[in-house]
Amino acid sequence: MSSTLLVALLLALGAAPALAGVRVGVTPGALADSIQVAAAEAKAKGLDVQVVEFSDWTTPNVALANGDLDLNYFQHQAFLDNAVKETGFKLQSVGLGILPNIGLYSERHPSVGSLPEGAKVALANDPVNQGRGLALAEAAGLIRLKAGVGAKATLDDIVANPRKLTFVEIEGPQLVRAISDVDLAQGYPAHYVNAGRGDFAGKALVYSGVGDLRFAIRFVVRSDHTDDPEIAKFVAIYQTSPAVRARIDAAYANNPALYSLPWLP
Repeated sequence: MSSTLLVALLLALGAAPALAGVRVGVTPGALADSIQVAAAEAKAKGLDVQVVEFSDWTTPNVALANGDLDLNYFQHQAFLDNAVKETGFKLQSVGLGILPNIGLYSERHPSVGSLPEGAKVALANDPVNQGRGLALAEAAGLIRLKAGVGAKATLDDIVANPRKLTFVEIEGPQLVRAISDVDLAQGYPAHYVNAGRGDFAGKALVYSGVGDLRFAIRFVVRSDHTDDPEIAKFVAIYQTSPAVRARIDAAYANNPALYSLPWLP
């Protein structure tokens, strides 16, 4: 659903009677914080929004498919496509959210070039985010992947590993905790900010680009709820709220290089 349509729906619903409510699932950090701000604004507009936090990247889709949630906001399109393929869940994106950068971080080494032979590298263990991390490692010159796999890569697609790097697979939200135990870790800037390390969030040895909408976080619903006016109203509130934008910026340590808002013109 386009942001223009969402804004139109917001304006059209502005004088409508109070709506029943939306249950939205999120993961902690920048996403949960910005959703909480939008939920507070929604309440003032007659829409009750219940925010449910999850600590993993599997349960939010299970809960949505089971009807325990009306909406979730934690995954990009590549992750959603893979989840639908693996589970058969009838889920669909209805709006764009934050497009976060990812980085390769280290507490032990000042540059990618200084990584020693046999260095331990932590990557996300889910297929899509791991592929994105591997693609970034290739862009940094650390490995070479099979031609054409790009962000769909797995560890089996590594065809050259000249430094004999050892890869450790870790649940994505836990990568921020792994940084002290490895030489290099795939990381999400907002996770470091949320952990009280805003300065470190801006010190990745290398960052991905922010131009690929496939990796923008999505508002996701069950396929039979794509035209739900309550959900449309909430997404529109999120996308048009100055307070939400301010909270997102704070979550990224007020560093606009770490994220973008792809629904804006």
